[in-house]
Amino acid sequence: MSLKITLSGTGGAQLVPAFGCHCNACERARNNPQYRRKPCSAVVEFNKAVTLLDAGIPDLMECWQPEEIHQFLLTHYHMDHVQGLFPLRWGVGEKIRVYGPPDEQGCDDLFKHSGILDFSHTLEPFVWFTLQALRVTPLPLNHSKLTFGYLFETPHSRVAWLCDTAGLPEKTLKFLVNNRPEVVVIDCSHEPRAETPKNHCDLNTVIALNGHIGCPRVILTHISHQFDCWLMENDLPAGFEAGFDGLVIEVD
Repeated sequence: MSLKITLSGTGGAQLVPAFGCHCNACERARNNPQYRRKPCSAVVEFNKAVTLLDAGIPDLMECWQPEEIHQFLLTHYHMDHVQGLFPLRWGVGEKIRVYGPPDEQGCDDLFKHSGILDFSHTLEPFVWFTLQALRVTPLPLNHSKLTFGYLFETPHSRVAWLCDTAGLPEKTLKFLVNNRPEVVVIDCSHEPRAETPKNHCDLNTVIALNGHIGCPRVILTHISHQFDCWLMENDLPAGFEAGFDGLVIEVD
């Protein structure tokens, strides 16, 4: 069976188009919906199970029926990655499991008033678990809030999801070097810069990281409108591609 990951959002908290901005990328996105970027997120499908990877899209309830979602897998509890859970939690029916990092604070009152969401499935770094036979390993990332990336493994494939992060912790980088994925989906919010920004990667950082990992296909996500402007004028190196909302990644 194949592992299928659909990018449901490839933007940052600012989104594309950004409110009030008239740069070339924002104007293009307003005129052509295919260039819009929703909050960074994905749909992971394996063994007939659907996992929503992050929940920052506000209208999740309009996109999914209760029986269609098996669980949520969260990278962290910043609002642009969990805001869709706030109205959904007040739904009616069976509990929905939510897996994520052991952040005691979470986001606002989600833990206190969880509704139909079950937040008891906290994860530990580098301790793998399974979601309907899909092996998942949490990987610590560099961000302003406790954040995990994930390595998804089937018997024949590996895909790494690394967002939000500025560079990678040494242990996470070493783990990926030793367990090289066929595909990496990684935070690349910014055009090439002389130094790695504080909370998110720039293109130079991502290229340097993959110099160690050696992944043949690197897909960039969490893309800002400034980086989109850069992409309109520049090409990416071989093996690198800019993700877009709706991109389907399928490996087996």
